[in-house]
Amino acid sequence: MKTIPSICITSANVLTEKGFKICNVIIEKGKIAEITESFPKQFNGLTIKADGCILIPSFVDMHVHLREPGFSYKETIATGSEAAAAGGFTTVCTMPNLNPAPDSLENLKIQLDIIDKDARINMVPFATITKGRNGNELVDYQKLAPFVAGFSDDGTGVQSESIMRKAMEGISKTGKILSAHCEVESLLNGGYIHDGEYARNNHHKGINSESEWKEVERDIQLSQKTVCRLHICHISTKETVDLVRKAKQKGLKVTCETGPHYLTFNDSDLQEEGRFKMNPPIRSIEDREALREGLIDGTIDVIATDHAPHSEEEKSKGLEKSAMGVVGLETAFAAVYTTMVASGLMPLQRLIEAMAITPRQILGMKEMPYIQPGMDADLVLIDINEKYRVNPQEFKTMGRATPYEGMTLQGKIKMTIYNGNPVYNTL
Repeated sequence: MKTIPSICITSANVLTEKGFKICNVIIEKGKIAEITESFPKQFNGLTIKADGCILIPSFVDMHVHLREPGFSYKETIATGSEAAAAGGFTTVCTMPNLNPAPDSLENLKIQLDIIDKDARINMVPFATITKGRNGNELVDYQKLAPFVAGFSDDGTGVQSESIMRKAMEGISKTGKILSAHCEVESLLNGGYIHDGEYARNNHHKGINSESEWKEVERDIQLSQKTVCRLHICHISTKETVDLVRKAKQKGLKVTCETGPHYLTFNDSDLQEEGRFKMNPPIRSIEDREALREGLIDGTIDVIATDHAPHSEEEKSKGLEKSAMGVVGLETAFAAVYTTMVASGLMPLQRLIEAMAITPRQILGMKEMPYIQPGMDADLVLIDINEKYRVNPQEFKTMGRATPYEGMTLQGKIKMTIYNGNPVYNTL
């Protein structure tokens, strides 16, 4: 990627060490060179007029499905990176439910080669916990660790306690995280939406909350015994929030994420359309309120999209028959800003922490708590006052299934800069 030598972003509301401040930011060779209140007298580079938009560190998504290799009819590395850039993300971590699964250096290299060729942003894969994500045979963690964000069998939970304990023992030696999809398969009973009032009233099979929190409880206990860094994927229940909160109070190495849709919707909002079907499902209003509280008080560390595109045919079969998964990269910030910040439930700084700061800390990346000279120019410029109507036909992703379709959200991504280069720009 060719680096633009010089950029000056003028009149931006910049997140500095002392809070937001209207000033100009000069970028040279991929780094923040200067933050100044006056425009440089001699400047021959690209000038970007921010007009009061906020300028903050770019977002990091710890949980996306970009479908390549193996399922490129759903999404590709190229289209996924375009969608990520449009959402303000400059780093995403790809999940391993691929074909071939990244369970060896040979298989991982297939994905890394595509990333090197087609990605416009930074992409870091997760390798699998077990070979083929079958829950039985462990992979070689030491060999894979230098090339991955961590290890996950996302899409399925590791059902065997003994296998999970051995996995944690092995992964703990690498210093990487184990990102756990927590789901007890024996408790699913054919369910596909939340086992709540909507399911009962509309004759659908429900997924009970215990299928999530029971395995969360097990994995937290195992992480305490093995000193493994446990990160819990896409939490959706009030019981899970409580378990994580108690684990943190004990000082355990446990972090977690939730998705924007779990903070916005509850099962009374469901419609008979595939765009409302994902795993875990949208749950009760009590669960949603517990998730909101958990995000506000820091129990929930990270907002992650679980971006999971499918073909139009796969998502056109209603709640019962459609594939699990919705897209989220391009609506993530606005969805949470609208639900949590514009509504007055939490400050903007908390959202920035959950999308830009804490994910970098968990992944061991360079920390970017605010914008300062010398830091990498990985930035996002946002008009937090602009409202827009969500139209999936305008998405960069190949997926179109979103529960936000037709809704009015607030907070429009105007520009995303990665390594000093504008990779998304609507100005």
